Formats: sequence, structure tokens, C-alpha cells
Amino acid sequence: MIKFRSGLFGLILVAFAVVVNAQWIKQNVSTSASFRGLSVVNDKVVWASGTGGTVIRTVDAGKNWNVLRVPDAESHDFRDIEAFDANTAYVLSIGNGDSSRIYKTVDGGKTWKLQFTNAIERGFFDAIACWDAKHCIAMSDPVSGRYFLISTSDGENWSPLTINEMPVAKPGEAAFAASGTCLYINPANGDVYLVSGGTDARVFKSVDRGKTWTSASTPITKGTPGSGIFSIAFRNELHGTIVGGNYENPNDAANAVAFSRDGGKTWYEGEGLSGYRSAVTYIDDRTTIVVGTNGTDISYDRGGTWKKIGSEDLNAVAAKGKKAVWAVGPKGGVYRLKS
Repeated sequence: MIKFRSGLFGLILVAFAVVVNAQWIKQNVSTSASFRGLSVVNDKVVWASGTGGTVIRTVDAGKNWNVLRVPDAESHDFRDIEAFDANTAYVLSIGNGDSSRIYKTVDGGKTWKLQFTNAIERGFFDAIACWDAKHCIAMSDPVSGRYFLISTSDGENWSPLTINEMPVAKPGEAAFAASGTCLYINPANGDVYLVSGGTDARVFKSVDRGKTWTSASTPITKGTPGSGIFSIAFRNELHGTIVGGNYENPNDAANAVAFSRDGGKTWYEGEGLSGYRSAVTYIDDRTTIVVGTNGTDISYDRGGTWKKIGSEDLNAVAAKGKKAVWAVGPKGGVYRLKS
């Protein structure tokens, strides 16, 4: 009994030390662009995207950063990026009509090819997600009552998906282009998720790469233009987390997090966050980290309890294990987690 209690006490001390020591280390990146797109490829390679047609890349774990400019895209805001190695990445810009675009590079950002320009006046693209470098999906806010989706199966050409198999969007319901994670592919099984806000806060799911969809209600706060679900992530086929809240009232933590145990069919309310959160990711099977405008919360017990570890204004977070946890925010903000 004594040995058991001593061992347990030691584990508690170690866990406490990890929580206390976890902190963001700001990177030295020569840009004032605001970032919302983030893609962590591995321990060394990280890409991010933002305002002014800006893309940044490191291939040495943040020791050096390349600040890249997509030609003729100075007026575009790249809210999402999907990268696969040091050379290959897609970026997606937001905006009404032809402001929504997709570019791709295969040479580390030296050159970019414009692959898609939105021709629908009421279209407003929010995010892109990929199964691999050739198979991707991108989404727009509702057009004629349904979310508008496009996909590529060769990494070059994009075409619309049939949207009559998509549940009808409610008036005032849309997605948030806040962190590039309102559209998400579960790496465990390839299922696609889309999360909404505004008049409702729902999780849409497709098990056939966007051909057909179902929807699920959630307890996340809703009912105003700035409230709803902002981000979704899964740690395996069944267990997932959604976060959001009301970005117009970022210190209100009520109904800002929820969990699923059945692959997103149903969602139950969580608690313990420090406010509105725009992005969530899993560091490992037990560790979850979420970020927002008023700081960062981390959980070491799958969302059972949370600890605030910083007050940095952050938009997006992504991870590839404990040694590669990154976040981005406004005014050139790029951060690496030290623990």
C-alpha cells in the first residue's frame, strides 16, 4: 500500500510539472501577416498561411523560416493550408466570389499554380482538407440552402460534389473560416466532418468522401452570428472533440466544448475551458490542446480537466506528437510549445 501511494504521488508530481512547464515560445519570423492556416508535417517541416498572400515554411523545426508570397495574391487572405512534405502544399483564400481560390506548390513555394477560382457570387470558401496529396475536399458556406463542396482526385483538377445529398442548412447557419479546421478528415478512417455555427451548431459527417452526409446536434452555444462550433478533431475512429463558443464574447466559457464517443453521431457537453476557442488538436491519445483569442487550455486526461497555460492571442493549433506542437495568430505570431 505504501509503495502504491508513493508511486501515485510521484506520478501526480510529474504531471503537475508538465502542466506548469508547458508554454509557448514565440518564433522570429520576418512578417506582420496574421495567420490562421497551419499545417504541421513532422518534427521539422511546418507551413502556415495568412493575410497579404503570405505563406511561411520551416524545414528545420523553426530555426529558419522562409516568408513566401504567392504571385498576384497580395489582396488574398489564406485561411487554410494543407502540406505534405517540404515541397508540396495547397493554400485556400477566403472571400466572396472569385476571392475564394486554391493554389498549389510542388517546389517549396518557389512557384504556385492557381488551381481553382470560385465563380459563384454567393460562394464563400472556408477550408480545405486532404486524404493525401492528390485527394482533397474544400467547402463553401451554404449556396441555395446547402454547403457547397468541391473535390480533386488527381491533385490538379477540382469539380463540384453533388450537394443534394447534403442536409439543408438552416437560415443563418454557416461555417467559420477561423482556423482551417471547420472541415476535418479523421486520419483513423478517412471520415469527413464539417462543423457549423450561427443559428445552429451542428456536426455534419460523410463516410464516403463527401458524397452523402448526416448531421448531429450539439450542446455548443449558438444563436448569434459569432457563436457556434469552430473546430473539430478526433483521436481515433470514435472519440472526438469540438470547440467554439462566442468569439464576440471570448471570456464566456459556457458551452464551448463537447465530446463524442460514437464517431460524431452524438455529442455531450464538456466544461473547464477558459473561454471561446477557435481550434483543437490532439497531441497524443490523452493530451488535447485548444487555443483562442484569450489564451490556451490543455488537458492531459482526454478533456476531463483543463489547465490554462498562456494568454497569447492564437487562431490555430496543430501537432504531430509532443515534439511538434505549433500555433499561429495575428501580427506575425508563430509559436512552438515547450514542455
